[in-house]
Amino acid sequence: MSFTPGFLGYPFLHASLLRFTTLDNLAEGSVNDVNSLKDVLRDIDSGEINELAVVAEGEERTTWFVWILVMCSTISGLLFGYDTGVISGALVTIGTDLGPEALSNSQKEFITSATTLGALLGGLVAGVLSDWTGRRPVLGIADIIFIGGAIAQAVCHDVWSLIGGRFLIGIGVGLAACIAPLYIQELSPTRLRGRMVVLNVVMITLGQVIAYGIGAGFFHVHGGWRWMVGLGALPAALQLIFLFFLPESPRILLRRGDTVAAHAVMTKIYAFAKPEEVDLKIKVLQLSVRRSVEITDSTTFIQRSKSMIFDPVNRRALIVGCGMQAFQQLCGFNTLMYYSATLFKEIGFNQPTAVGLIVSGTNFIFTLVALKWIDKIGRRNIMIWSAPGMVVGLTLASISFHFMTKKTGGELIDGTQYATAWSSLVLLSMIVFVASYATGLGNVPWQQGELFSLEVRGIGTSLATATNWGGNLLIGSTYLSLMAAITPAGAFGFYAGLCLIGCIFVVGCFPETAGLSLEEVKMVFRDGFGIKKSQLLRQRKREIRAREKARREHDDGGVTELEKENGLV
Repeated sequence: MSFTPGFLGYPFLHASLLRFTTLDNLAEGSVNDVNSLKDVLRDIDSGEINELAVVAEGEERTTWFVWILVMCSTISGLLFGYDTGVISGALVTIGTDLGPEALSNSQKEFITSATTLGALLGGLVAGVLSDWTGRRPVLGIADIIFIGGAIAQAVCHDVWSLIGGRFLIGIGVGLAACIAPLYIQELSPTRLRGRMVVLNVVMITLGQVIAYGIGAGFFHVHGGWRWMVGLGALPAALQLIFLFFLPESPRILLRRGDTVAAHAVMTKIYAFAKPEEVDLKIKVLQLSVRRSVEITDSTTFIQRSKSMIFDPVNRRALIVGCGMQAFQQLCGFNTLMYYSATLFKEIGFNQPTAVGLIVSGTNFIFTLVALKWIDKIGRRNIMIWSAPGMVVGLTLASISFHFMTKKTGGELIDGTQYATAWSSLVLLSMIVFVASYATGLGNVPWQQGELFSLEVRGIGTSLATATNWGGNLLIGSTYLSLMAAITPAGAFGFYAGLCLIGCIFVVGCFPETAGLSLEEVKMVFRDGFGIKKSQLLRQRKREIRAREKARREHDDGGVTELEKENGLV
């Protein structure tokens, strides 16, 4: 370990592989040393702190405190997944419980899209609200809304009451979807932050699996759908209790001037670090918070919003961020989450909710695959390899629906006995589509924060997230109408066409950001979308690391376990 004079007088602790103490001996060091120092100074000047700037001893080790904290926080992801997935099974079991007649297609679309509309509104206010109140209170508000929405749905006796309950749940989903990853990120050790945040995505898919499993269990129970939606109150109540024992984000504490509380939280996060190392972490975080406040105070919200359009770098980042989120929704994946049980019932499966469990289970398993490989393979590569599988799956589904529904004039008619071979092929095509989606598109767009520089990151991520929920609302509210208007074969063919457009967008506009610092990502967008530039930057960094690895092995006779763990070699 070594100390160097930092920007604005703050000292910084560098990793063991950065072997320098002064600018004089730096000249004798490796190219990696030079670039690392430049990265630190440049990132600080832009209001960001390079994660290599301060490394605490034992940072690669996770304490029980962090695991408990993250698992309690990811209950929000579980609720997100459960409350968006449970409606699929509920729609096929409600029957005439809410009126003299069964639900019409338009009523099903209203019930489904109400959640998305609520999430859109909740997501728009979540960031601003959490900056004002803190992260933890917003999660608590979301839990209270989850509980109220679950009870409202369980006791409703007409369609509009159910729609109101779903809208209330949607607000909670919007708050949780925005704040839970942010809260986890700000409370996780630097080296483990990415994996901890992706765990929230894993919990979303697990929530969907649980929702389908409970739906299958209550499928033949009279009024079982009330239990399905009502059970969502239990994990929300559990998390609400846990929140009383969880700390606030250190960033929020420092913004309030409570350095003592922030230091106490950081000491628990970095339990294996020396006291002076934790002190350095706090000082760097103070600088980052101060710089963030300075940028916010020196510009107006309108000025920063305008820069998203008129600044070429910000505009390209916004196009990529919003484009990827639009691709995620317009591919039609969430129609399966909302309507898969309805669809499988119409094509002849006796246990449609159980069959839907296969789809949600596939989503969960391949999200775990993404968790392991997304940083190693890279965001762009994993998209290029997985997105064509989505096109194949949807095209196969369109062909299967075309031949399966020939005897019914291209329409799906509930109660008709369709050929088992074609029904099975539809299921297979859905599995291919979902597996491809979960591997790439289900995760990559949520890396959107790394596309935007600090001063516009809140605005950029809000606009990208709003694009996601807007696309979700559009797809969820038109799916059944689209199926009736252009037949199932036409609808899935249409989604396949949108996926193909998305693939072209990825190839032409989506640069590789894995392994690049935040300032390097900003550099990528200076001259176009930076596809080749990002690859060149990554190649240069790999070459520098390879030379540094060879030098260390020659000098020290090996590579430290810390460096292996953190992927620095």
